[in-house]
Order: sequence, then C-alpha cells, then structure tokens
Amino acid sequence: MKLNRFIGDRAFYRRALSIAIPVLVQNTITSFVSLLDNIMVGQVGTLQMSGVSIVNSLLLVFNLCIFGANAGGGIFTAQFHGCGDHTSIRRSHRVKLYVGTTLSVAAILLFLLAGDSLIGFYLRGEGAPEDAAQVLAYGRKYLAVMLFGLLPFALTTSYSGTLRETGHTTVPMVGGIAAVLVNLILNYTLIFGHFGAPAMGVQGAALATVISRYVELAIVALWAHLNPKKNPFVQGLFRSFYVPKALLGNIFRKGMPLVLNEFLWSTGLALIHQSYSTCGLDVVPAVNIANTIFNLANVSAIAFGNAVAIMMGQLLGSGAEETVVRDTNRKLMALTVFCGFLVGIALLIGSNAFPRLYNTTEDVRHLAGQMIRVIAIMLPVSCFTLATYFTLRSGGQALITFLFDSCYQWVCPVLLSVLLTRFTDIHILPLYIICQAVDGIRCFIGAYMLKQGKWIKNLTV
Repeated sequence: MKLNRFIGDRAFYRRALSIAIPVLVQNTITSFVSLLDNIMVGQVGTLQMSGVSIVNSLLLVFNLCIFGANAGGGIFTAQFHGCGDHTSIRRSHRVKLYVGTTLSVAAILLFLLAGDSLIGFYLRGEGAPEDAAQVLAYGRKYLAVMLFGLLPFALTTSYSGTLRETGHTTVPMVGGIAAVLVNLILNYTLIFGHFGAPAMGVQGAALATVISRYVELAIVALWAHLNPKKNPFVQGLFRSFYVPKALLGNIFRKGMPLVLNEFLWSTGLALIHQSYSTCGLDVVPAVNIANTIFNLANVSAIAFGNAVAIMMGQLLGSGAEETVVRDTNRKLMALTVFCGFLVGIALLIGSNAFPRLYNTTEDVRHLAGQMIRVIAIMLPVSCFTLATYFTLRSGGQALITFLFDSCYQWVCPVLLSVLLTRFTDIHILPLYIICQAVDGIRCFIGAYMLKQGKWIKNLTV
C-alpha cells in the first residue's frame, strides 16, 4: 500500500486547515477555559465539583441533540452551498431555528419537572448520605441558572453551523473566543467574589456560562445579519416562515435519525457515567477530571471531523467523481488519525500532572490519572470513528450513521457497563478500560462501511 495515497498536496491541506483551524482554535480555547472553570469549581470543593459534573453530564444530552438537529439541516446546507442554491440554504436554516427553539423549550420543562430525580440518579454509589445530599443541593443550584442559557446555545449553534457550511469559519471562531474569555473572567469574578462581586460558588459558574452564551449569540447572529451580501441566506429570513414540504420532509427524514442518534448516544454516555458512579462517590470527580482532559484533547478530532463533513458535503453537492470523493476522504481520515496519535502521546506524558491541578483527594487524582492514560491510548481510535461518523453523515446516510454510532454505543459499552456494575464487583479501572476498548471493534465496522461507498450520494438532485 503506497503511503502517498494517504498524503495530500498543499492545496488539499490548505483547504482542510482553512476549515479545521478556526474550529480547532475555538474548541481549544473553549475546552481550555472549561478546564479552568472545572479547576475553579474544584477549588471551592470536591462536592461542588461533583454536583456541577453531574448536571453537565445531563446537559450534554441537550447539547448533542441540538448538534444532531443542526447536522440534519447542515447536510443539505453544505451541499446547497456546493451548487450555489442560496434560497434553499435560507430555508434549511429556518428549519434549524425552529427545531432548536422547540428542543430548548422541551428541555427546560423536563429539567424543571424532573431535575432533582435526574441528578439523584448519579448519587447511588457508596459514600456518606450527607455528602450525596450536598452534591444534590449544589447540582440543583447550578442547573437552575444554566436553564437560562439553553435557548441562546441552540440559536448560536444554528447560525455558527450555517456560517461554517457556507465557508465563513472565522466569525464563529471569533464569537466562541469572545464567549470563553467572558466566561473565564466572570467565573473568576463570580465564583470567588472578586472585584467587589459576591462569592456565588457554583451559581456564579453557571451565571458566567449563561452570560457568555448571550455574548456569543450576539456576535455571530449580528455579523450574519449585518453582512447580507456575504450571507445571502439572511436576506428575508424572517419575512416568511415558509419551508417547502419536500425540503422539510427531506431534512426531517435525514435529520431526525441524527437527532435520535445524538439523544441515544448522549443518554448512553450518561448511563455509562451513572454506572461508573455506582463504584463510589470518588469516581464522579475522577471521571469529571478525565472527561475534561479528554474534551481538551479531542478538539483536533472534532475540528478535522468538521472539515470532513463540510468538504465531503461540498464535493458531493458539486457532483464530483467518486474517485475524487474517496481520495479526499481517505486523506482527511489519515490526517485526523495522525493528529489523534500526536495528541495521545502528549496526554500520556502529562497524565500524572493534569490531576494535580485539582484541589481534591489523592485517591481521586490517582484514579483520574489512570483514566487519562486509557484515553490517551484510545485517542487515535476515537479519531478514526469520529471521522467515519462525519463521512457517513455527509452523504445523508442517517440510518447507517445511527446504527454505527448510538446503536453500537448501547449494544456494547452501555450494556457492558450496566451488566458489569449490576452483576459483578468489578473495580472502576478495569470497567473503564473495557468500556473504552470496545470502541476498537467499531473501527473495523466503520472501515467496511466506508469501503462499501453507499454514503457517496448527491442530495441536491
């Protein structure tokens, strides 16, 4: 097998990096600030950090449903951009706004009615009952404020997605950077009570996040509407609510499986974390630390995954030959995995140092370090599966994407975590290794699906 089949020319890397770098910069800053937020909350106390961690695991379900909803319209937006159909881009963006608003209202009602029960689901492991009660109280306070940030998050995701899919990747990056800087400054101010502000603890962390989301929405949406020549999709966007039935039906047929996929994948992840938590209350902060580091390490995979989705969608929409599509995809996959390999090495080197940043017990630090090493080893595998997911999605293969992603999640790691924690006395570390390692099987399934080529479809004709 010739190595140059996996290596592109300068034009290829220039194109891929022009999409990936703005997303990479934005996500790196976001994840780094999230790490600092986590450390700041951890400085207040381990119980506070546990409460915030649990709520963020629950909110991840909402966040990923929003991403899935936007991905459904995004498949068409990228391909419409490839063939220059601005009217259809405008209509697909409307659908994103409608669905995002609906999901936000539904999530707010759910958390208002069942928030305590959902948080309490994670507090069934070994530990002092009074500690569990305090974690629940901190989680409740944090969630009450975070609910005000759900709608701006959904709207920002819609605008940022459409801008990226139409070639404007810089503005979402600028908006994201501004938001995380505001979040960082307000976290320092509101959590600890600096500059004359009250010390609000976990509520201060939530308020900082909510304000930063409104800042990001203002930057992204205002730029889009103030530059209609660069963004034809905003022209007449709110003059009508019309979306043709055929387009609406196509988006829902392709998009609803993606929403369901993200819902099942995120709820599966939440259930895995809940299974971990039954191994003891110390596991909750350890998993929180490991996941925060993973999110920081995974930004390259997400950035190049976006490049895969956008470049593949535009190629398919422009009617490019199959050989060109396959060649571009193969090189993007190789680039994504290579970046994952490099980041994994960095994680291994720093696996003992990262947990030292947290003001927590030595047992929690030791367990978090072990989990980070597992993440580092599996990172190239995660990069391959993520790039495969974006490739399948770019061709509108919603059902195959659904089977590959969330169905596999529930059949393998979710089922294993539930069975092993309910019917054995397995320790958290071997449980964590098993749940991470089964993702290797998905690589072989993904490689087979890519080779089959059923994802190579032009949805604009």
